[in-house]
Amino acid sequence: MTMDRAVFYKAVRASLFNDVLKQDQVEGLTAILDRWARMPAPAERRWLAYMLATAHHETGRTMQPVRETFAKSDERAIAILEAAFRKRRLPAVSTPYWRRDGEGKSWLGRGLVQLTHRENYAKMAAATGIDLLIHPERAMELPVAVDILFTGMQSGAFTGKTLGDYFSLSRESWTGARRIINGRDKAELVASYGKQYLAALRLASGAPPAVGRSAA
Repeated sequence: MTMDRAVFYKAVRASLFNDVLKQDQVEGLTAILDRWARMPAPAERRWLAYMLATAHHETGRTMQPVRETFAKSDERAIAILEAAFRKRRLPAVSTPYWRRDGEGKSWLGRGLVQLTHRENYAKMAAATGIDLLIHPERAMELPVAVDILFTGMQSGAFTGKTLGDYFSLSRESWTGARRIINGRDKAELVASYGKQYLAALRLASGAPPAVGRSAA
């Protein structure tokens, strides 16, 4: 998929970043676009749009790897999660996965998507070949976080659901695709981001506006 990136950045700056794109945001967007450019053709533009939307949402639109709670350090993130757990503000959590294990490692959420729990780090280590079990903090490195984003969303390693389940020749489900990451949480919001990213990608590639496609 050929693309005029200057057109893309101009479009998303207006539609998704309140007319201001910071250098870190550009670098994050570029890393995702560069990874996509290495995909075998023909590439599915909607997959890229939804991955961009997911990173946009999960990182608070910083487009950079973040820790769960957006803390600046593991210790601060652990403290915030512990306080919330003690106050019973995390009803879905039965096992405090962020607590350091016998090796001193914390399996708190990190990356462009929130990779949590040792078993999920193990899955992504096996899928990407990156030493995430030895160094879970590597999920905070931008190239590693991009690999996790692509591998997890395309293979179904996060929840068993894949991009191909929701975007194909016969199906388009922008809200359903949220199940790839986190059930139905903020599904409509992430879908809205995805459609705006798709519009920017189409504009940047010289494609005509989409007509008559499903909005679901």
